[in-house]
Amino acid sequence: MSDPKDMYQCQVANCGYIYDPDRGDRKGKIKKGTKFEDLPEDWRCPVCGSSPKSFKPMG
Repeated sequence: MSDPKDMYQCQVANCGYIYDPDRGDRKGKIKKGTKFEDLPEDWRCPVCGSSPKSFKPMG
C-alpha cells in the first residue's frame, strides 16, 4: 500500500473510493505505479464515475 500522502479519495457522497498508485485501476486500465497526477484526463472513478476533480489527497 502507498504512503497516504500519495493516495487520493473520492469526495462524492456514498463513494469514498481511494486511488492507490501501488494498485492502479484495473477497471480503468491504469497500470500499477501510476501517480494520481499522471492519470489520463478522461479517467473516471471506477465506483461512481466522477472526474479526478472530485478527489482530494489523503495526506
